Formats: sequence, structure tokens, C-alpha cells
Amino acid sequence: MSSPHYPEGTVRALLQTDLVTEATKAALLPRLQTTPYTPQLFDASTYELLRAVAACIYPQPEREYPIELAPVIDKRLAEGDSDGWRYDVMPPDREAYRVGLGGINQAAEAMYQQPFVVLARDQQNLVMEAVAAGTAAGTNWQRLPIDRFFEELLAELTEAYYSHPLAQEEIGYVGMADVPGWSHLEPNQLEPREPEAL
Repeated sequence: MSSPHYPEGTVRALLQTDLVTEATKAALLPRLQTTPYTPQLFDASTYELLRAVAACIYPQPEREYPIELAPVIDKRLAEGDSDGWRYDVMPPDREAYRVGLGGINQAAEAMYQQPFVVLARDQQNLVMEAVAAGTAAGTNWQRLPIDRFFEELLAELTEAYYSHPLAQEEIGYVGMADVPGWSHLEPNQLEPREPEAL
């Protein structure tokens, strides 16, 4: 049984109202665009590897146009943005991603003698399971702590996914309606603008 969610289009409709500030609209509306992204930092093959890894961790077979997660990471790294901290055992983010993605490819080669991007999805899943478990082969993991890299990768992909309006629609999140005026603060009390869950 699937979890309750808002009707399709609810969040997208909400973004068009005066219940959402212009700053929030400016942040969220571009995420709905499906125009192809040109990598700003990674070369084409590394970017396709990042896309394949993201699709493996967050598969979206039900979507005609899956939420693209790789552009969020590539753009952030190209702009030099960060959370302002990192584990002391980790290199700077750009290097961590280059070494970590290379390590994923090394693990794929060790397990299946092929690059990650050409593997079948079940093989990709097994490679990522080895990375997540910290057992993946590859010399890159001698330069980068595999557990910390996977933790950072998973956290960033999760943040990118759930900051997208379509994912917010899936889980019934309407917190982007940030104009003051929420009056129903108790559990199970809907604002007049909130639809009933399906």
C-alpha cells in the first residue's frame, strides 16, 4: 500500500500562488525545468557516471522525466559551494567526488570487468551495496575513506531529491508556502488551502 500523498499538481499549483514568496519561487520553479544540463565541472564521462550512480541510488521508473540529481552536485562543485565543513579525513569536495566516483568505477571493473555505466541495474545495485558496506575493491579507497564518501554522496543526493517540487508533492510537503498566515498548528488540522491526502 502506498503512503498518502497530495493529488498530482498540488505543489506545482501552490508555487503559482501568492502563498509562496518570490525568493522561494525563484529557488523552486527552475527545478521543474527539464531542459538538458551541460556539465560545468565534470567531463562528459564522469558526469554520466555521476548520473548513473544517482539513478541507481534514487531510481524513478514511474517518472517519464526523472528528477535529475547529478546537475545539482556538478553545479555546486563548479561554483565552489559547500556546507562550510567537512570531515578531517576527507579531501575538498571536488577531489572527493573525483576520487570517489573513480572508486565506484574501479569496484565495477573488479566485480564485472566493465565500467559502472554499462552494467545492468542489478549489477550496479551490487556495486553500490559494496560501496555502502565499505567492501568495494579499488585503489582509490586507499586515498578516500569509502564510508565517509558514501555518507556524503547519499546525503547530497537525498537533499537534492527532496528539495525538488515533484518529490515534495509525493510526500505532501507544502512548507514552501512561506508567506505568513499558517493558523492551524495542531496535528490533523488542514489549512483551507491544503488538499486532503489521497
